[in-house]
Amino acid sequence: MKHFIVSLSSILVASTLTLSAADLLSQAKDSGLVPLPKDQAGIEAMLKEYGVKFSAFSQEKAELGKKLYFEPRLSKSGLISCNTCHNLGLGGADGISAAVGHKWVANPHHLNSPTVYNSVLNSAQFWDGRAGDLADQAKGPIEAEPEMATPAKLAVQKISSLPEYQSEFKKIYGRSGVTFDNIADAIATFERTLITPSRYDAFLNGDDKALSKAEKEGLQVFLDKGCAACHTGVNLGGSMQSFEVAGKYKFADLGDFKGDANGMVKTPTLRNIAETAPYFHNGAIWSLTDAIKEMGSIQLGINISNKEAKQIATFLQSLSGEKPQVIYPQLPIATDKTPKPEL
Repeated sequence: MKHFIVSLSSILVASTLTLSAADLLSQAKDSGLVPLPKDQAGIEAMLKEYGVKFSAFSQEKAELGKKLYFEPRLSKSGLISCNTCHNLGLGGADGISAAVGHKWVANPHHLNSPTVYNSVLNSAQFWDGRAGDLADQAKGPIEAEPEMATPAKLAVQKISSLPEYQSEFKKIYGRSGVTFDNIADAIATFERTLITPSRYDAFLNGDDKALSKAEKEGLQVFLDKGCAACHTGVNLGGSMQSFEVAGKYKFADLGDFKGDANGMVKTPTLRNIAETAPYFHNGAIWSLTDAIKEMGSIQLGINISNKEAKQIATFLQSLSGEKPQVIYPQLPIATDKTPKPEL
């Protein structure tokens, strides 16, 4: 009888834990948290749901886009590529406070480079949300003087001067061939493959053992504190939200960025957040727990204790996902027609 009581007690404890995990999962989903799609078809379905533009996906187009993503000749200097500021080996960012561009000048607005991983599922691109999809976003840094400083006409001229690229563009895009729109579309197609599924996604998909007890406790604090009010959806961010709702950001004067015309700012994704310090639009905070406490103050109007910040940070560690293997491509050899770099 004693053995039966002990066994029954163990079953009841296990049942309670299971129910607790189920309740946490239900609460997370009720808060709008969504797992990553498992394939490109799932990404397309989600983009349609979000009203984000996209072109047809193909592996050939993604491979072309990968070359262009690593192509430094898309910059005026011939030194800067997309990967310079969105380094795939550094969490899809660059690990510095303000992006450094043409002539090694820091971003004049002191803006931090956001991660490119999972960015296809953001509903807005750029800190001020001025682009609605990755193809539009890809054009901006190429042409911007503080970044790659290459006018669209020159970008087309550079890529068109390389027969290997000409052949690939013709095969994929037909008669339109090498255009600035097609260059951006190919880069965006490659970026669609930069999805990083994590243990957090496994938990949302029903595996209650995917997160540790401490990570589940951190998720509960994250939800209880109201963090999911802005950090929600598939990317736990990526949409435009009001900033400084309840208080003043203590580093607001670093740089002149004030958001869009309505003071709205793109909420950073929390995916891989442990790998993408420094934080905030101006890269002013290097500690994840400090960033969490600052958000509590300026966005939620609450005090998040050191213990609570550490608990939330522990949960956020579970958002570090598996990165796709990306082999650095061999790029076409320049020809006599290829415009020379301008330093």
